[in-house]
Amino acid sequence: MRVCVTSTGQDLDAPIDPRFGRARYFLFVDPDTQAVEAVENQPGAHGAGVQATQLLADRGVSTLLTGAVGPNAFDGLSAAGIDVYATQSGSGREVLAAYQDGRLTRVAAPSAPGHRGGRR
Repeated sequence: MRVCVTSTGQDLDAPIDPRFGRARYFLFVDPDTQAVEAVENQPGAHGAGVQATQLLADRGVSTLLTGAVGPNAFDGLSAAGIDVYATQSGSGREVLAAYQDGRLTRVAAPSAPGHRGGRR
C-alpha cells in the first residue's frame, strides 16, 4: 500500500497543498515505515489533474490525501483504483495520522469544479 499526500513542501511537516493537479509536491509515503519520497509536481497548462493521476497510478498509489479533486482527475483516480480522502488543512504528518486513525472521510464524487488550463 502506498499513500500520496499533496504538499507545499518536501516532507511530512509541510502543510498539505489543497490542490491535487496543481499541488507543489506529491509525497509518496509508506504508511508502515513513514518513509517519504517527495516528487515535485510539474503540471502542464492543460490536464494537470489527469497528468497527476497518471503519475500516482504509475507509482502504485492506492490512497490519495488531498484537498480537492476535479471531475476528470476523480474519474481517472477511480478508474485506477485510487481512493481519495479530502481535508483542507494540516501538515502532511497530521493528515496521514488522521487517515490512519479513520478520521478522514473517503470522497465519493469530485470535490472541485473542472478547470481550463492556467498555472499557479
